[in-house]
Amino acid sequence: MRAKPKDADRELQGIFGRLKAVLEKYDPPLTAKIDRAGRYELWSVKDVVVAGRAKKEVFFASLIVQSDYVGFYFMPVYAASELAAVFSPDLLQLRTGKSCFHVKAVDGRLEKAVAAALRKGLSLYRKRGWV
Repeated sequence: MRAKPKDADRELQGIFGRLKAVLEKYDPPLTAKIDRAGRYELWSVKDVVVAGRAKKEVFFASLIVQSDYVGFYFMPVYAASELAAVFSPDLLQLRTGKSCFHVKAVDGRLEKAVAAALRKGLSLYRKRGWV
């Protein structure tokens, strides 16, 4: 198995850093439960009822550096599938599942697309009383 070049690692860390800066704007009202090199998770830490079950927290979004991309995971889309309509074409072309995006490059347009999705997701969580 070939080792990944160090330049690729730096590039992924750069992507992670730029997107993390976008997500960090939501802490607070959300809470960064994991904040370490290569992984960042935002949660709503609040006693809530989701789908009839009591929960102490609700996952919101995360970033994880993978082997050849940065994964952006956006959980509000599970709470309201119509939120997928807020994904810009820039973001949609990176989607690999309902809430997973594989980011291999980032620019200002993608940062704005992620920020727009986060705003809509936070609005949904607020309407449901999860934040």
